Amino acid sequence: MKLTRALVVLDLETTGIWIEKDRIIEIGMIKVTPDGKQEIYATKVNPCMPIPAVVRELTGISDADVKGAPSFTSIAGKVLAFLEGADLGGFNVERFDLPLLAREFSDAGIKFEYANRTVYDAQKVYHLHERRDLSAAFAFYCRQDLKDAHSATADAQATLSILEEQLIRYAAPREDIEGLKDFDYKQTSEYFDNDRKFRWWNGDLYMTFGKYAKKEPLKVIAKKDPQYLEWVLDKDFSDEVKNMIQGVLSGQYPKQEG
Repeated sequence: MKLTRALVVLDLETTGIWIEKDRIIEIGMIKVTPDGKQEIYATKVNPCMPIPAVVRELTGISDADVKGAPSFTSIAGKVLAFLEGADLGGFNVERFDLPLLAREFSDAGIKFEYANRTVYDAQKVYHLHERRDLSAAFAFYCRQDLKDAHSATADAQATLSILEEQLIRYAAPREDIEGLKDFDYKQTSEYFDNDRKFRWWNGDLYMTFGKYAKKEPLKVIAKKDPQYLEWVLDKDFSDEVKNMIQGVLSGQYPKQEG
């Protein structure tokens, strides 16, 4: 790899995917210089909050693992120095790692700007060059080119062929289509409602709109400003949301499933 300036490839493990609130539990960075030398900075980070079960299962990092680790605030200066003067790289860093890292720096009272740096996002390059559409799936599973792509019947036939091949590959020894139901396609929702006006974080529900957006959980708002929640009841929200708000006002707080 020929470089004209240093490149830092980084990855973050975090308590979740809410950029405005979730926190780093592990950071790994590799700096490559134009002369080919490599330097690594890696550390666990104490997020000063419980690590959700789904994150523990995904990363293998538990509360005990980070109990004696430094907080991000205490290492922010070292992290910034490691990044100094380098271009940046990673996988999905433009949409997640860098914005969350910038917010962590901001919480530590440090301004981190990366807009003037070149960012090499491997995920973006991957998605641009390796398609994940129906034609690509048909070629992968059925080893054929999809003719008449975007013809409704041809696309439906191709999808049927893909499902048949997936059944053979993934659902054995079952031979019926029900075998594909064994896969859990559902992801744990970060949101309470389909309109994404209320979001879960650390076991509490937060608004994503209005003056309390992403600031305080509903149970706190219900105590300090119940009139604001009563205002929600008069607006165009779903019955599900209004029933939830009425419950909060009466002291019945929703619990996140899973």
